[in-house]
Amino acid sequence: MAVRKLRPTTPGQRHKIIGTFDTITASAPEKSLVRGGVNSGGRNHDGKMTIRNVGGGHKQKYRVIDFKRTKDGVPATVKEIEYDPNRSARIALLYYADGAKTYILAPNGLQVGQVIVSGADAAPEVGNSLPLQNIPLGTIIHSIELRPGQGAAMVRSAGTFAQLTSREDKYAIVKLPSGEVRKVLSTCKATIGSVGNSDHALERSGKAGRSRWLGRRPRVRGVAMNPVDHPMGGGEGRASGGHPRSRKGLLAKGFKTRSKKKASSQYIIERKKK
Repeated sequence: MAVRKLRPTTPGQRHKIIGTFDTITASAPEKSLVRGGVNSGGRNHDGKMTIRNVGGGHKQKYRVIDFKRTKDGVPATVKEIEYDPNRSARIALLYYADGAKTYILAPNGLQVGQVIVSGADAAPEVGNSLPLQNIPLGTIIHSIELRPGQGAAMVRSAGTFAQLTSREDKYAIVKLPSGEVRKVLSTCKATIGSVGNSDHALERSGKAGRSRWLGRRPRVRGVAMNPVDHPMGGGEGRASGGHPRSRKGLLAKGFKTRSKKKASSQYIIERKKK
């Protein structure tokens, strides 16, 4: 995966940096694995706008991703690597030996024609999914469950990966992309390798219109508003606006919003780095 910078024949292309799509092998999704949907546009059932800065965007179909990987011991062949408009990562279409078809997140290094498998007896190779208790220490992993059988909840965006560092009793110690170190039950599943499309962080939209294609409407800065509209509004000239805070007055940039009574805090060994 790489990125390309275009010759600026238009103003919108001057700062545009996009992916090359060279790893994608299919132009249309598998029909049995897509679902239609209706976007709310930020409106509730009365048609009233309840979420700002949301609306428009290109029509999309949702690709059903298998985050649980429950077909243990059944080998699957990678048929296609596809684009998914609903996430930053690429997805892989799997054909199982028993005839089933599913999508998974495509890790780095996964090739069309490769055979992968899930389950406790699977080898710790790229694309295979197995419990943390069966993965060698130091292995790079992604798509990690928080509860056994719940499905992958962590480390799913493009280019991210976690590392299995050690084990304590019935828990595995995992270092997450944020720098946080936490305990996860050893019976939870994870997939070997890092999530693909690692150059996604290098992409630049180049123009406001690409944000509109993604369903993002313009956002007005708080310091540009009046005091009645935002805590950071008002002032003579271009005032900085004081302490950064949200529209509701909640402090930002350093103010901790995590509840001290949250039950899962007992599993966090080291907080994420600022």
